[in-house]
Amino acid sequence: MLIRDESAADRVAVREVHSAAFRDHPFSKGREGELVDALREAGALTISLIAEAGFIVGHVAISPVTIDGTTVGWFGLGPVAVLSEHRRQGVGATLIDAGLARLRAAGAAGCVVFGEPKYYGRFGFRSHAGLRFVGGPPELFMALPFAAPIPSGAVDYHPSFALVD
Repeated sequence: MLIRDESAADRVAVREVHSAAFRDHPFSKGREGELVDALREAGALTISLIAEAGFIVGHVAISPVTIDGTTVGWFGLGPVAVLSEHRRQGVGATLIDAGLARLRAAGAAGCVVFGEPKYYGRFGFRSHAGLRFVGGPPELFMALPFAAPIPSGAVDYHPSFALVD
């Protein structure tokens, strides 16, 4: 499996991977591919990585977030998509690890994620009392600081995320 940066030629395949990956997800509106397109068009797709195994089998997007309306070097992980026949093979974990490594190397202060604590906890994501996200259950919102201090406040994702709310 090859992990690489998305290219312009990958855009349709990325949208299709997200559509297929989230098709039967109970909490999805099926618009994750559109979300990635909207982030890209807004210049807010900071990291966009592809997992390739002869063809595109997975994708991870990372975009900036604000805390109390201010940009402070924090980013949001997601969406992450892996085709169903390639799940439980480490594709998602490899994409996430590569994305987080890129954030660290770029000097990011931290990353947040809204998702399953058991899964994202293995990457170091934890709940932090000072950070909050109003868009869903607080137990599903976690942060991974890369540098101290950890900021406090309300975290907002890019407005494009309204597509999947």
